Amino acid sequence: MYLVLIVITVIVCAFLGMIVLIQNPKGGGLTSNFSSQSQLMGVQKTGDFLEKGTWVLAISLMVLSLLINVTVKSGVSGTASGSQYEEQIKKSLKAPASSSSTAPLLPGTVAPTQAPAPKK
Repeated sequence: MYLVLIVITVIVCAFLGMIVLIQNPKGGGLTSNFSSQSQLMGVQKTGDFLEKGTWVLAISLMVLSLLINVTVKSGVSGTASGSQYEEQIKKSLKAPASSSSTAPLLPGTVAPTQAPAPKK
């Protein structure tokens, strides 16, 4: 579910970017190309279509962001990974404490051997 929402969000972002780039900040934009063919779709209707498309895509992007947030939060607590962390914590607390006062060894290192105490 999470991956599907991410893909849809990326597609919505791409469409939103295209619509914003088509628009002219002064109101011309794509509508200036239809100046001679205003009977086809109408100059004002093209601007309205782009504005409504921008609003719809922006609102859908916000809703998708909230849905992704909800699915991620519910997915983490609902999976077994949370219980695995709890089990590891319990195991580490139940593990017997080592009697040596030396620091733990790094992987790949050899433990030093203790020499016998000198005789007096």
